[in-house]
Amino acid sequence: MNKRYRLSQATVSMVRYHFVFCPRYRRKIFLIPGVEDRFKELVRQICQEKELDILAMECDKDHVHLFIEAWPQQSIPSIMKWIKGPTSHIIRNEFPQLPASRAYGPEAISSARPARSARRPSSGMWKHRKHGMSKSCVTGD
Repeated sequence: MNKRYRLSQATVSMVRYHFVFCPRYRRKIFLIPGVEDRFKELVRQICQEKELDILAMECDKDHVHLFIEAWPQQSIPSIMKWIKGPTSHIIRNEFPQLPASRAYGPEAISSARPARSARRPSSGMWKHRKHGMSKSCVTGD
């Protein structure tokens, strides 16, 4: 992965995050035809609007790996809010066959926000691809 720095008037930065998040109750929503493709399309649109670069994105049956590059002013909670809120709402509306979450409302994506700062996707990030990942790594191009 080449080193690309983001330049502004006062800063030079390279802020990269590896997010891992899952649907509520780790439901296997990405096994439903069309959900994974729609999710990735929505994430790409949101990231383009918010000036986030997707370096890698992978969906398994019950979780997502998202490796992005952001501006220093873009906080981890803000990034997760931008991505998880709209995607959950839209996917829930477009795919009524998703199981309802009666206890905590209709959200499709869990509200947890685990993240870590990283230089590049770790080799372990893609190891479980051979153990059931649905598709190969998708870049933000």
